[in-house]
Amino acid sequence: VNNLDLIVKDNCINALIGPNGSGKTTTLNLISGALQPTSGRIVLKGQDITPLKEFQVARTGIRRTFQNLKLFWRSTVLENVMMGGEGDDQGIMRYLANPFAARREEALLAEKAYSKLEYIGLAHLADKSVRDLPYGQQKLIEIARALMGEPKLLLLDEPATGLNPNERQELVKLLLKIQSDGVIILIIEHNMDVIMHTCDWITVINFGSKIAEGSPDEIQNNPHVIEAYLGANYKKINLEDK
Repeated sequence: VNNLDLIVKDNCINALIGPNGSGKTTTLNLISGALQPTSGRIVLKGQDITPLKEFQVARTGIRRTFQNLKLFWRSTVLENVMMGGEGDDQGIMRYLANPFAARREEALLAEKAYSKLEYIGLAHLADKSVRDLPYGQQKLIEIARALMGEPKLLLLDEPATGLNPNERQELVKLLLKIQSDGVIILIIEHNMDVIMHTCDWITVINFGSKIAEGSPDEIQNNPHVIEAYLGANYKKINLEDK
């Protein structure tokens, strides 16, 4: 990532797009605290979060999903979503000292996780093993787990990869629903129909640097973006579709 000046707009679905290897996932890793920048700052609503560790960044209101699924494969769907609940710093000792309070807290966590599964339309799968689900549903489970933290900003790394057309349509509906509930979204995605149908603002990077940003219409017609990423046929195909 090279001198990238990126503003994620409030009340919007923002996209970060670009060729493979352009620095998109690295950027999400920097924002989420998984990587520390060598220079520059990352600011969330006026708070400098650059020096924070990953778990501290999560507590500021930033949650994420991953390009490669990171689920707990031996656990149920409900248990996977529960993992996204807010923990505390007292660890296992508090649970050993007060098992009644621990069971009560776990019950509340399970109730909240079930509500998130209802939100994404998969509550009927709560007791299923997550490894037995189709890939598209596993992707949604990661989103539900991220929503457990009631994020201000939700980072999504290629959520539509591997989904069939019907699953992509359902994903678009879910993203618009999340955004309408006040969550800011920053999405990395190669699937342009998802990007163009959901996003309000798009930033394009290549070789780690920003080459363009703007509305979907502006990006589709930007000659630098067409040359570096979309391809010469993209504008022609879209004009024919219209």
